Amino acid sequence: MTRTPKDRVIFKNVDGAEQVLTPEFVSFVATAYDKFSARVLDIRAKREAMLERAVRCGVMPDFLPPSEATTGDWKVPPVPEDLLQPGIEISGPVSIASMAINAVNPGPEGERAAGYLDDDEDSGGHCLSDTVKAAINRLGITKGTLTFHNAARNRTYSIHGGATPFFMHRERGLHLDEADFRVDGKPIAATILGMALTFAHVGKAQVERGQGLYFYLPKTEVVEEAEFYRDFFEFCKTYLQYPEDAVIRGIFLVESLPVIYIMEEMLYALGPYAAGLNAARWDLKASILEYVMADPDQVWPDRFGVDIKTTPFMSNIFRRLVAVCLKLGAVPIGGMATALPSRDDEVNKAAAASIRGDKEWEAQQGFLRAWVAHIFHMKTAGDPFRELRATDWKPTDAMFVPENFPVVIETPEGPTTLAGTHRNARMIIEYVEGWIGGRGAKGIDSLEGKPGIHPALMEDLATGRISVAQMAQRIIHGVVAEDTGQKHDLALAKQVLQEELDDILKFRKAAVPAGDAVSETAYRAQEEGYRKAFKASLRWIKNYVDLDFRSLGTYTRADFDRIAQEADAF
Repeated sequence: MTRTPKDRVIFKNVDGAEQVLTPEFVSFVATAYDKFSARVLDIRAKREAMLERAVRCGVMPDFLPPSEATTGDWKVPPVPEDLLQPGIEISGPVSIASMAINAVNPGPEGERAAGYLDDDEDSGGHCLSDTVKAAINRLGITKGTLTFHNAARNRTYSIHGGATPFFMHRERGLHLDEADFRVDGKPIAATILGMALTFAHVGKAQVERGQGLYFYLPKTEVVEEAEFYRDFFEFCKTYLQYPEDAVIRGIFLVESLPVIYIMEEMLYALGPYAAGLNAARWDLKASILEYVMADPDQVWPDRFGVDIKTTPFMSNIFRRLVAVCLKLGAVPIGGMATALPSRDDEVNKAAAASIRGDKEWEAQQGFLRAWVAHIFHMKTAGDPFRELRATDWKPTDAMFVPENFPVVIETPEGPTTLAGTHRNARMIIEYVEGWIGGRGAKGIDSLEGKPGIHPALMEDLATGRISVAQMAQRIIHGVVAEDTGQKHDLALAKQVLQEELDDILKFRKAAVPAGDAVSETAYRAQEEGYRKAFKASLRWIKNYVDLDFRSLGTYTRADFDRIAQEADAF
């Protein structure tokens, strides 16, 4: 007997499921699962084998042999006008309605971002509930109907009149599953589920309104992923009966070591849907660290000083990305400005100066836009791109030639300190506390309580990943801290994590008003969350020390509950 999609598909009944996980959608996604799930497993196996060769045998990723993609006379299809706008894209978790509404509304200076990176990946909660909310909120923004009322603040959020930024949808990568949505008893690839929801709901609404449907494609490592996305786009377009002239485009995030060698091949393989490349930062650095993790000659200094502007081999990677885009008619998109607003004007001034300097550098390299994490700094981050493009500036002939910017992975210069390890430890605990609580993005000041001017930053999974990678690398190689003379090992790492946990709890406890029973109760729950995060942080770091680079996004809430009850990982 043939089983129906209703019989084959089971999912957790999260809020809003009835709106988007309809019988029609279930039939659609079951068909997508049948057509593409085996390819996802093949891609994962190829990625894992490539990393294994590097870590165990020292065989690193490299350029592919010359092909039509690298030597042929071709360009990407004409880039839609939306994507040619200079300026800024605002990023944030689209599952949180208040943040999504703020993102598409004008900022403090009265102007909107050019684009909205409506994220259900690194800043999302990596759960079915968030993915469903993302689908609902995206559709509400497109229709102009999304509202949210915050009862605690007695504040209602709604979308202001006027044209909203273009969407850049970002779903979870092909390495992740959604445990709470299963087909034939097996979890579905999070990419298949997220993209299917976008195509079935907000994508249709956008196309009906004459808008383009644009995606950021994260965590890619092999050409087969570009081929997967090309075929998946084509499948969705056909199954859902999109009009032939529907405009669908993808921009790859260059955030892994392997993909920097195959940027041209990736765009070529995406074919009629190719539009550009994005220069990621923390994820790219974390990927490099994972690939060189076993090499004692590739130990990195404190990550905070490894700036793309002043680290020559990193600068060259991004210049090469721009050259590939210029050569092929694609758009190059820069990195993220993560500073959050402060009540201290001096902190805001320092953050603005840092952001402007960073974006001026990106604009001069040829980037068209970049990202910002908060509307407060939106204009500061966007102005350098708009100002430069308003002049007679043009890229030089040399900027069109990728070969002018060779890829040579080097060990950055800089100090290796225990103070840097402390910052990483604090970042990990703070981030994991937010993650366990359902937040993929969290404002974190890793120098909390320290003298000096240092704004809190909106951190997502990428920062947690590189912080873990750096701590693990120092443990593996017994790195001696330059500021204290102490040798990194598991015992020192655990001591540092404990000290940071104690310091965090000291600050949180100090913020509780004396005699406020409600705040006391909230603090006790918060303390429990931080202690749970401490245990999970130990597990995450120990995995990396054992050369198991499992993403935090692969853990379920049940996994975290289990880890909290187990003995410490070290």
